[in-house]
Amino acid sequence: MLKRRLMAEIQDLKDNPIAHCSAGPVNKDKLDEWEATIAGPVGTPYEGGLFKLHIKFTSEYPMKPPKIKFITRIFHCNIDRRGNICLSILKDDTPKEGWTPALTIGKVLLSIVSLLNEPNPDDPLNPVVADLYKKDRSKHNEEAIKWTNTFANV
Repeated sequence: MLKRRLMAEIQDLKDNPIAHCSAGPVNKDKLDEWEATIAGPVGTPYEGGLFKLHIKFTSEYPMKPPKIKFITRIFHCNIDRRGNICLSILKDDTPKEGWTPALTIGKVLLSIVSLLNEPNPDDPLNPVVADLYKKDRSKHNEEAIKWTNTFANV
């Protein structure tokens, strides 16, 4: 079931590419490990950056969400230094807005892009960044741009 689902998702991404995103298996013989890229959204401090993410599918996918982490360092209140992402759809213990098997990697990537566009400082993984975001947006954006230029420069 896992292989069939992942093959369908690969085909879906080919048939319906997502603007400024790409994703696929790291190795064609090992479908459960993917790499994704997200171009920093225009008009955000991440603009001009190219962010790499690691995606790991467990044998429980699609009943359980994939494990997704940023490989590229990013200054964001909902992403910690290890690349973990605080996003409700990546949790399977949040019944109302959490993971559902109807979600696809394409939809997850769009949600991550949305998080880059609109951080959620009220549910942070990095409270220091969230505090700066709330108290001094221009200083926050300055730091985020610096990190983007340093770590996500293409």
